[in-house]
Amino acid sequence: MGRLPLAVCSLFCGAVLASEPLRPLDDRELAEVRGGDGISFAAHIVLNDPALVGAVSDSRLSLGFKGDGPSNYLVIKNLRGVVDMFAVSVGVHQRGDGGDYIALGLPGYIRYSNFGFESLSVQGDPLAPVTGSLGSLNIHGAVSMQGQFRMWAH
Repeated sequence: MGRLPLAVCSLFCGAVLASEPLRPLDDRELAEVRGGDGISFAAHIVLNDPALVGAVSDSRLSLGFKGDGPSNYLVIKNLRGVVDMFAVSVGVHQRGDGGDYIALGLPGYIRYSNFGFESLSVQGDPLAPVTGSLGSLNIHGAVSMQGQFRMWAH
């Protein structure tokens, strides 16, 4: 290790050791905390990839509903695919009336790669063979978005 990286490391370590220890903040102190643009993240989601060793060939997502009679189940068979999302953000901003709101930034880019399901059915037994399908879905493409989903206390 050369002298310059060692010097930079020494300065960084000294600054960390000299900093104030962590402590809880009361509401007034917390309200005064200012940050950058919040946090942003990307996601790469892979569901039931058939290329994996030991992949399940009959996966099901079942949602049960009960009314006055017997239970019925919405069964989504073999939900799978890949979803990539970029630049999803979460931040806190001020409203015009002085209150705060949480802004969930919509992803700027979403890519779907063979995302969907084999069949959608309604049946009395979620584990019974699917005999009638209401359809299937396969999405392969990309979407670009902009905007925010905003939430605040009333």
